[in-house]
Amino acid sequence: MPYVFEPRDVVSVPVEGNVDRFPVNNLYCVGRNYADHAIEMGGDPNREAPFFFMKPAFAVLSDGAEMQYPSHSNDVHHEVELVVALHRGGKDISVDDAMSLVYGYGVGVDMTRRDLQGEAKEKSRPWEAGKTFLHAAPCSALQPLSDVGQIEAASITLRINGETRQAGSINQMIWKVSEIISRLSELFVLQPGDMIYTGTPAGVGPVRPGDQITAHIDGLPELVFKVSSS
Repeated sequence: MPYVFEPRDVVSVPVEGNVDRFPVNNLYCVGRNYADHAIEMGGDPNREAPFFFMKPAFAVLSDGAEMQYPSHSNDVHHEVELVVALHRGGKDISVDDAMSLVYGYGVGVDMTRRDLQGEAKEKSRPWEAGKTFLHAAPCSALQPLSDVGQIEAASITLRINGETRQAGSINQMIWKVSEIISRLSELFVLQPGDMIYTGTPAGVGPVRPGDQITAHIDGLPELVFKVSSS
């Protein structure tokens, strides 16, 4: 089929122990899905259910690469997260059937231009400028679900230059993976290749050019990347 211009290459992430790569479609992100993070951001986890926002596939950054510090910000924050990769789609999926959509898990970081996000919040405007930019969604290689152990109780941490900045457990999530998928499928038609960033524990904070970020979840491939100035 002829196109007006050549379509861009498919964005993909590697699969641990496999030459195949996972093609990325949409990125869905869950907001305030850990009680301690909801509190540190001024929310009330006892009253406020998690909400969703999206990032484009071009925001993905692979393990071992360099993240370009984005323009128009002096306050870019890290948020380490469990990433759920879907190999099936659908809508109105029940909680009981939700895990049949899951291909595997990875470790991701939701990078945020916190200053631009704060300005948007103050003016009741959308968050896109704070959440969407090149390299805004680093992600490790994916571990197929068949090779994943007890992820529900796994520890989740983020270190900067060897110093621990975030530490928690996957069991602290307010909404669990199957519940997130089910709820998303009520709001959107999920597609193969969609990935879900499931929220972050407390301890989010700034990164600077020259920092080395190490994101870790027990039992999954580690994510390591460096922040560059350009």
